[in-house]
Amino acid sequence: LKLQFLYLIGPFTLTMRIARRAFPRVWARTYATMEEEIAAAYKDTKGASGGPSRKLTQLQFSIDNKKPGSLFDSLEGVKAHGINIESITTRAAPDRERLKAITVFMDLNGTMGEDNVQNAVQSIRENSIHLQVIHSCEIPWYATKISDIDLFNDGILAAGGELTSDHPGFQDKEYRRRRDLIAKNASTFKYGDELPTVEYSADETKTWGMVWDRLMELYPTHACKEYQYNFSLMVENCGYRKDQIPQLEDISQYLQYRTGFSIRPVTGLLSPRNFLNALAFRVFHSTQYIRHPSNPYYTPEPDVIHELMGHTVLFADPAFADFTQAIGLASLGASDEEIEKLASCYWFSVEFGLCRQEGSVRAYGAGLLGSFGELKYSLSGPGDGTEENGPKYLPWEPEVAAVTQYPITKYQPTYFVAESFDDAKVRMENFAKSFARPFTLEYNPYTKSVKTITKNCESYLAGH
Repeated sequence: LKLQFLYLIGPFTLTMRIARRAFPRVWARTYATMEEEIAAAYKDTKGASGGPSRKLTQLQFSIDNKKPGSLFDSLEGVKAHGINIESITTRAAPDRERLKAITVFMDLNGTMGEDNVQNAVQSIRENSIHLQVIHSCEIPWYATKISDIDLFNDGILAAGGELTSDHPGFQDKEYRRRRDLIAKNASTFKYGDELPTVEYSADETKTWGMVWDRLMELYPTHACKEYQYNFSLMVENCGYRKDQIPQLEDISQYLQYRTGFSIRPVTGLLSPRNFLNALAFRVFHSTQYIRHPSNPYYTPEPDVIHELMGHTVLFADPAFADFTQAIGLASLGASDEEIEKLASCYWFSVEFGLCRQEGSVRAYGAGLLGSFGELKYSLSGPGDGTEENGPKYLPWEPEVAAVTQYPITKYQPTYFVAESFDDAKVRMENFAKSFARPFTLEYNPYTKSVKTITKNCESYLAGH
């Protein structure tokens, strides 16, 4: 993957050596990431976890309606080359007897890159009046039910105390031991389990409280109204307060009641495909360890402060939950290139998004709401994209955000401003329709599963 994707977002970003050198104001952002290590870590993680990809070739061909056995001849050619037919249908016609030819739509298991598929298609062509290969692709494996996310654990690349030498806690053996313990508890989690409880120490709670104080100064004037409304609900229902770090189990139970979202503990780095796939089932992967107390306003990777202050609050808002899930659903079965585009959309929205409310601009992205330095800067625009004059503001257009480059180790020069979460979702869904997936998906909130509906060639050609 190109670096363009890359922070993706909280739970699975690795440490960045250059981040600390790039931040003379260590409070500028409450987390940072590392281009060099991300590039290396993601070099071989573009594929999906859990199972083999699906191969599909879709054909449209016409056979002689007056010749007995013409369809049988075509099917014999497919069988002779050992190809399975996934579906076959003919075009509906009110008076088929009068037609000179019948149009057949066929889905084959395989791609045109395979010799036996090519030979089977050639055999059909020889027995047809006309044949056209409509679509041929290899669809990456994707989760179809929420329990499939358990399979993602096998693809986690780094966890716990695996710190780089420039990490604030690298020399602190007790801190590393503590992180290893928290990661170990998370590593055995399976769907349906109770989330592991972490008994945070006085020092850890103190670190949480220091960041809490700084963020509370800005939320009334900088956070979107949905965040402010739901933050008070998290205080009431989940134990959010200055002198207590909330537990993921309490938050997850409350979110399921509010919007159907749930939290899942993660030990380290997930691929962007797996992370986004989980969002399709309203599952958010969250770390549980906290930054090193020597520098409470800096962390080289997402920690529990970033997750709980930045992300989880807005998952209690129905419209925001719908929007986030829309990005996840678009990722199921998407190509590597499409995953990269979706990751950029996530970056410019769920991580660093702004919205327009009552004539002013407010923040809703977790990377802003968990970082008082950039939260303050993000609302200093519109400007020319420099830290001196303020950032640029662009309207939320996923097709633009998907290909917009962004820095990782400094303030964003450009922010995308949504009109509302509902509007952001509609635009995201329309953008996803441009993807070359030969199927549609239906999410069932009761079974927490997706139904895959393969587009037959007629639907594909008609644009349905």
